[in-house]
Amino acid sequence: MKLRLPGRRDPAETTTASSEDGELTAQLVKSGGKGRPTPRRNEAQGRRQGPPPPPPTTRKEAYKRMREQQALRRADARQGISRGDADYLPARDRGPERKLVRDLVDSRRNVGSFFLAIAALALIGTFVPSMAVKSYTSFLLLGFFLLLIMDSVLLGRKIKSTVRARFPDGKHKMKGLVWYGISRSTMIRRWRFPKPEVPLGADV
Repeated sequence: MKLRLPGRRDPAETTTASSEDGELTAQLVKSGGKGRPTPRRNEAQGRRQGPPPPPPTTRKEAYKRMREQQALRRADARQGISRGDADYLPARDRGPERKLVRDLVDSRRNVGSFFLAIAALALIGTFVPSMAVKSYTSFLLLGFFLLLIMDSVLLGRKIKSTVRARFPDGKHKMKGLVWYGISRSTMIRRWRFPKPEVPLGADV
């Protein structure tokens, strides 16, 4: 028979309690999300604990709540599109072929990116009363369009050769991919959507 002093605990009970605490801590850590990716905001909101919000009491409150939910969905969609998330991309931007075309366009300097600047200069030149300025503006605009056509042809050839090398099955529409790349190349880089994911000069 063992005698225990007051305030002392049996070492076996201490060991058992420590092991139980360790297992409980491990379960809490595991359930807390360690070792797995952070869930999206809409998924986290769907699993959020707590009672649901009370139903709206007036028509004005219901309309306000509906607008808030629509604004939240639009914000999530914009963020998903900007980061290239396939779940949020429209149909014209989906697919690995379109992703490859975007990277090809974003990795090079395109003549079409200066289209808005040249068009603005040409518009200003039409309001100048000097005939010499109007003539220079016309030559500038014509020369730019010739460069744009040449650059678009080179870009189209690069898109065709790269897509055929990466996706030899030939199930894609090449004309659609080329036009998709050319139309993207005419936009200013910072205004492109989805946003560029490769730097200039990258080897795609």
